[in-house]
Amino acid sequence: MTEALIIDDNRSTADALNQMLMVLGFKARVAYGSSPAMSLLGKGFTPHFICLDINMPGVDGTEVLAYLRREPRLKPVPVIVVTSDDQPETRNKVMKLGASAMIIKPATIDALEEALKKVKLA
Repeated sequence: MTEALIIDDNRSTADALNQMLMVLGFKARVAYGSSPAMSLLGKGFTPHFICLDINMPGVDGTEVLAYLRREPRLKPVPVIVVTSDDQPETRNKVMKLGASAMIIKPATIDALEEALKKVKLA
């Protein structure tokens, strides 16, 4: 089964994404912030794709994305950025860093499914 990693410090958003992914037929692990995500990834977990929030305290999503693209094991993993920041600068920055798709919060199941199609997972 295709397994995702959801990284978001907002529990409601992370849990909603998890529910939507379940409806779409995916299994997901949820990390409520960048530190728990980095710990999980550091233990060798390699998801099929990642849903990543950008605005998180401490290590933000752009730093996580930069790490993912430097790490050979994780570099090919598609990253769907899920953010409330709809500024063109943000979109350009995350795409330049290697995001595969971007969804604006609040995420809908339709937007998520469209992003999954873009990364060839739906």
